[in-house]
Amino acid sequence: MPEEQVKRARSLLDALKRRYPDATCELTYGSPHELLVATILSAQATDVGVNKATPELFKAFPTPEAFSGSTPEGIEPYIKTINFWRNKARSVHSAMSTIVHEHGGEVPADMDQLLQLRGVARKTANVVLGNAFGINLGVVVDTHVARLSRRMSLTTHDDPGRIERDLMALFPRPSWTLLSHLLIFHGRKVCKARGNLCSEDSICRRFCVEGRS
Repeated sequence: MPEEQVKRARSLLDALKRRYPDATCELTYGSPHELLVATILSAQATDVGVNKATPELFKAFPTPEAFSGSTPEGIEPYIKTINFWRNKARSVHSAMSTIVHEHGGEVPADMDQLLQLRGVARKTANVVLGNAFGINLGVVVDTHVARLSRRMSLTTHDDPGRIERDLMALFPRPSWTLLSHLLIFHGRKVCKARGNLCSEDSICRRFCVEGRS
């Protein structure tokens, strides 16, 4: 990456860190397996909606063994308020069963092993590795991260994999997990898909094409 582009990215990172000092994962969880379940449930759903459902779900199924010992049909009633609940119940049950039978009941802190679990793609694996284990193997690219990355000229791509690679090249590895939280916070609060506040925001006026237009 050109040095000037890297310097600009680091300046953006510093500005976002000052703006959002408490940026963190907004899914509620108390263990790696709870974060994994919550992240599977969050696909095409809101964190707020997932957080409303998971307290009773985790009370009913407090361990991977409890999930595995149930059935998808046993899990379904707890997550019916979440999009695609039937398919997600099957994914959660399968993933927890694999963890119990192949990983001794412990969520693996390994990208390749996580990707073998049903319902887990790279984005979910990055969420779990970065937040539950403090392992920065990549950048979580959701709709907010993708939108802001393009608006802020951090990438020219639409494909999440290519966006992730561009972000990894621009930002220091220890910041990758935090970077996604910072971009998500800014995307939800200011640099929105519709009705954005970019023209009124100092960060967007400096870095975002919407803020400069």
